[in-house]
Amino acid sequence: MRIWRNRRPFENAILITVPVCGFLLITLKVSPPSVEMAMPAPVRIGWELGLIAVGVSGLLGLLWPGRISTGLGIELASMLLLGTLSGMYAVALAVMSGRMAVAATSFIAAVAIGACWRAVEILLDLRRLIRTTDRDKAEILTGGRR
Repeated sequence: MRIWRNRRPFENAILITVPVCGFLLITLKVSPPSVEMAMPAPVRIGWELGLIAVGVSGLLGLLWPGRISTGLGIELASMLLLGTLSGMYAVALAVMSGRMAVAATSFIAAVAIGACWRAVEILLDLRRLIRTTDRDKAEILTGGRR
């Protein structure tokens, strides 16, 4: 069984960029106008902190030195949160800017869809990992394949 980890350059680029964006939004005290109008202050602050959490946890999951299942679980949580936060931003853009933000909304929605797609891939990898582990345990207990 082969599980490809850390071989997705687009995911890596997003996970490196997202915490930088969140950090800059917080330290510079700026937000996109659509986010300012669409999200109340507590939600906006949570969204900005979530961006930092996504990047840090996603990179942690990709670089996890221990069990592969733990690293995949951390990466899964990161991808689910990235999909949610990107979806929030895409909706804010679409609602507040309308047709003027079609290109930006499309790109942000693509990030959300890609994050959800990656989450499904991780779930399938974890499922295969569980099956392989269970099969190997059964072989050990029975003394080999029959």
